[in-house]
Amino acid sequence: MNKLVEKRTVDMQIIGDWVEPGSRVLDLGCGRGVLLDYLQQTKQVRGMGVDLDFHKILGCVRRGVTAYQGDMEAFMRAFPDRFFDRVICSRTVQELADPAAVILEALRAGRALTVGFVNHGYWKNRADAFFSGRKPRNPVYTTEWFESRPANPVTIADFEHFCAAKGITVTRRALLRGDWHTPCAFRPNLFAGYALYDLTK
Repeated sequence: MNKLVEKRTVDMQIIGDWVEPGSRVLDLGCGRGVLLDYLQQTKQVRGMGVDLDFHKILGCVRRGVTAYQGDMEAFMRAFPDRFFDRVICSRTVQELADPAAVILEALRAGRALTVGFVNHGYWKNRADAFFSGRKPRNPVYTTEWFESRPANPVTIADFEHFCAAKGITVTRRALLRGDWHTPCAFRPNLFAGYALYDLTK
């Protein structure tokens, strides 16, 4: 199993543990539908996804995953309050033009929101930027600057401050070290490479 697949597997398993069987799930920035396909097979969810990339939507169709091409915030506005049991925003929040608006709309349309992101405050990211003066390249940030799109690099401290400021309740979280496996309990803003949050409002 290559490192990218291994990382994807770890966060899918955590998200899968949080999803109730048979629930109604919306995946924001669903990509090629890998996560939704996994949840449909393991939790029998009634899932749908939304993504801007037409070619990724085609990947969803090939997997038998229901997905729509378009703006995720506008898409969610078409649904009544708490229509979805869970909305998922995995590895997407740092690419959004207005992450606060999307998160708040997701918390309106869903009973719970799961958010996962790479922690920009991870110590190797700080060290790489400080010593090399370039975009970090390490097990957490694996790509060159021209191969990636994090418009809003976010840290665990940033995200938890945002939740507190907006009155969002963190019901549970999973913080993983840079190896993407080991739970990180000590100073996670410095030592965790990846973070998953379950939120309600």
